[in-house]
Amino acid sequence: MTSLFALLAAAIYGAADFLGGTVAKRATTLAAVIATQGAGLLLLLLGTPLMLGATVTSSDVLYGALAGLTGSVGVGLLYRGLAMGPMSVVAPITAVCAVVIPLIAGLMLGEQLTPAAALGVALAIAAVVLLGQDAPGNSPAHEPPRSSAQVAQAVRIALASGVAIGGFFVCLGRTQAPAGLWPLAVSRTVSVSLFLIVALVRREPWQVPAVAIAPAVACGALDMIANALYLAAVRQGQLSLVATLASLYPASTVLLARIVLGERLGRLQLVGVATAGAGIVLIVSDW
Repeated sequence: MTSLFALLAAAIYGAADFLGGTVAKRATTLAAVIATQGAGLLLLLLGTPLMLGATVTSSDVLYGALAGLTGSVGVGLLYRGLAMGPMSVVAPITAVCAVVIPLIAGLMLGEQLTPAAALGVALAIAAVVLLGQDAPGNSPAHEPPRSSAQVAQAVRIALASGVAIGGFFVCLGRTQAPAGLWPLAVSRTVSVSLFLIVALVRREPWQVPAVAIAPAVACGALDMIANALYLAAVRQGQLSLVATLASLYPASTVLLARIVLGERLGRLQLVGVATAGAGIVLIVSDW
């Protein structure tokens, strides 16, 4: 179940990122993050009665708050990068960093990888890199062509986003199972509050246009479901391996960008899909 939860989290994270990118194209980054994160928090609060039996420690609250801070930075930068695009480049670059940070943290915490698992992790990282090789002419027809400077800036944003998201994975992984989903509630409350404060201080509008409400709600709900699946997986398995599987989310982002936006898959991206499959098989064989 550990590997299944992690892979489901990856698929749903990818779908949520795609929707988040579409919202960020129709609203400011702040508005997009507040709307999507707020929708996820509302969904979680609706399930509060199911969490009343949980036992939460101060450590769980602390790591939940840290996850909220790192997650806020990561998601904000990710949406900005996705809005600048192309999605099929930004999402994989972010995911590479999101793999490396938990991998290093897990090894520092004493986790050990078998040769097969280590090879699987290496293939997964290679797959993410390959998925990030953009195909020529990937700018959608309804958007102006992207300049090299815009793409370079999007890459820098993606790198910073990945480091922050990797921190988010690590912080959630440090919470304890008896705490249930409360660390996620703390994390999301911190995230929404932080962005609301930023919006008020900067006097920026934080409402999304009507056309972006539906994808924002769907994005927030999917992201929260993915977070819950990741939390369930990382509490059963190794942080380094679970985070690696969860970080394969660019596959679904790239696929959706292909189907909905018409972004073409290059040969290297197709090789990346096959490489990801091989990496998954090796990692899962350890469980």
